[in-house]
Amino acid sequence: RYVGKCFSCVSASCSSPAETPDVYIVERLFSSSLVVVVSISMPQRMNIYHFKKGTEICNYSYPNKILAVKLNRQRLVVCLEDSIYIHNIKDLKLLKTLLNTPSNPSGLFALSVNHSSSYLAYPGNATIGEIIVYDANNLVMTMIPAHDSPVAALAFNTAATKLASASERGTIIRVFSIPEGLRLFEFRRGMKRYVSINSLSFSPDSQFLCASSNTETVHIFKLEQVGPSGGDESATWTAYMGKMFSAASSYLPAQVSGIMTQDRAFATVHLLPSGQRNACTLAIIQKLPRLLVATANGHLFIYNVDAQDGGECMLAHKHRLFGGDDDSDGREWSEATRPAQAFPTYAATAALPACTPLTATLTGYSEDGGAKKGEVIPEHEFAAGPVCLDDENEFPPVSIQNSQKGKEICVW
Repeated sequence: RYVGKCFSCVSASCSSPAETPDVYIVERLFSSSLVVVVSISMPQRMNIYHFKKGTEICNYSYPNKILAVKLNRQRLVVCLEDSIYIHNIKDLKLLKTLLNTPSNPSGLFALSVNHSSSYLAYPGNATIGEIIVYDANNLVMTMIPAHDSPVAALAFNTAATKLASASERGTIIRVFSIPEGLRLFEFRRGMKRYVSINSLSFSPDSQFLCASSNTETVHIFKLEQVGPSGGDESATWTAYMGKMFSAASSYLPAQVSGIMTQDRAFATVHLLPSGQRNACTLAIIQKLPRLLVATANGHLFIYNVDAQDGGECMLAHKHRLFGGDDDSDGREWSEATRPAQAFPTYAATAALPACTPLTATLTGYSEDGGAKKGEVIPEHEFAAGPVCLDDENEFPPVSIQNSQKGKEICVW
């Protein structure tokens, strides 16, 4: 059984809606009160909630199972196996439907979070590593020939100027410029075996890129252009070996030469136990660079990152995000908290002539003052922006109180 929970780094609270016990997709609009939920029992329907009030704002139904949902300040994007739906975030009108996209059974895609752009990246081919970058604001498409094998992971940086990708083999990670699609960096995760990349994530300043996989190692790569050698270059063993490899690579076949000149990890983390599905991200917390790794069994690991020398990262904190079914401290959602008015329909704005019609019901925003005419989500929900983890006032301790057992779980 899957239970959706929202942890707030601002208000020190945890919400666990009781009416959606089988959540398998949950996405939050930055640090606002709006969350998108998809349940196992209704995999074709997307619900948007005000999770603090426990009220539904609207819902949409799609022709097939929803595989992934992402949203930013301008767009809400829903991915099915062979189609992608792009909505305007404020009124949730359907702006564009990308039909007959290459088979994408994992629902892989990335959406930029930059305030002024909405780039969407998704696999452009089911058999080779082509990436389609779609400008969801200007409706312009670009194709990037990224890998030889199918794409398995994608991530934009915060400024939406870079896109990182990895293939199903998991050995090579590449970074491209956006929107041009030029290759900027190429990193080798390893040479011994193929792995499944679970996640890619840039640091807020785009100086680092982290990658986690189904192995025990999380890699952090440094995005820096190696300039020409100068007289002040330190005579370290690493620098000496770098010169030796560069000289030797000119005498080797192109394939071998490429392997030797690829940059290796700047820093690493070895997870215990290994094999858990996980996701990683880089952040500045309390003015220090940190690597955060969340695992499928509900643990959050926070590591200190040496931004100068790299190497093995040291574990700073380990947290248990949730316990058993009775560990919930969230507000219960009940029928009494839901608005009683009838649902107007948006089916006419989202009907698709080539497939089963997409349908929607909207209750509207229920907060005092309401939204502007024609808006489902009011402007002030977009004002806060992403949670600022480097702001100590926005990163207080978070505790989940278990009333039955009388124990407290400290999340930070």
